[in-house]
Amino acid sequence: MDSIAANLKPEYYKVKDFRLLSGEVLPEMTVEYLSLGSPKRDAQGRIDNAVLWCHGWSGSCIQGPTLYGKAFGPGRPLDPDRYYIICPSSLGSPGSSSPSTSGLGPDFPGYTIADMVEAQRLLLTRHLGISHLRGIAGGSMGGHQTLQWITGYPDFMDWAIPIATGPSTTGRVVGIWGLMSETIKADPAYRGGHYAEQPKDALRRAFMGTYLWYFAPAYYQTQFRSPEAVMKGLEDAGMGNAGADANDVIWRNNAMISFNVESKLHQVKAKTLVVGVNDDALYPPVEEFYRVAMGIPGAKLFAYDSILGHIGNSRDLDKATDVMKTFIDEVEGAK
Repeated sequence: MDSIAANLKPEYYKVKDFRLLSGEVLPEMTVEYLSLGSPKRDAQGRIDNAVLWCHGWSGSCIQGPTLYGKAFGPGRPLDPDRYYIICPSSLGSPGSSSPSTSGLGPDFPGYTIADMVEAQRLLLTRHLGISHLRGIAGGSMGGHQTLQWITGYPDFMDWAIPIATGPSTTGRVVGIWGLMSETIKADPAYRGGHYAEQPKDALRRAFMGTYLWYFAPAYYQTQFRSPEAVMKGLEDAGMGNAGADANDVIWRNNAMISFNVESKLHQVKAKTLVVGVNDDALYPPVEEFYRVAMGIPGAKLFAYDSILGHIGNSRDLDKATDVMKTFIDEVEGAK
């Protein structure tokens, strides 16, 4: 998909007076998005081949066809010759509206995963004229959004593939996101969110700490042969802070911490394939994605091994793509 991705150009949809779940209102809310493939219409003129891809915590609209590119392309689960694929940048992630892109900084209202989904719903229904999806998929935070969609709008899609995710944020995962935010806020350079320059040291430390959970323990044992190598590896992993905005990070972490659809999983009507990584330390099997599969009526589960741990949900996704495509073909063949 790299050659296709190179030619993709984001588009933008703006919503006036976007009301958040909290009741606060953004006077203008922007949704950035990419589309792959072309819409096809049924006899009534309705678009009937739309698929939504939701990106992860550190991503944007381009993450699907690049980082998760093994799922995209001819003959793959998300085939642009077959589907009209919509990839939005989530609310709070540049270049959609966020503390940094809005100019509001620390005055940007708090938002939730449900608010991300509402922004996407308006993009689909009001702007693109899509009233029903063939399917929806996404990894990590994109899996949260997928679960929010299928619990909040159970009749909106035929199938769903949440990848490397959990049904709610509890236990250690709260600590991972919370400590990341506290590390940033504790740095005097953060200035309560009113910084003139990014608190780079705080961001570097925050990303280093979080990345401890992104790879499997075995990865650290095999890839780094000395204490110095481990720390250098974490420094390199902290590269994610290079283009990050501190307020964007904290606001997004708050949205992650507040996520909880576990009590609504029984409402899901979409045929669902839950995909997970057995070695994922961030969203491990029993504590996270098994709970998703057990809570959704009739859900299928596929898990694979990856020494990359949570990162393996994208880089090793080829281990699941055949299963994903077979699942989609079976659901659509049964319609």
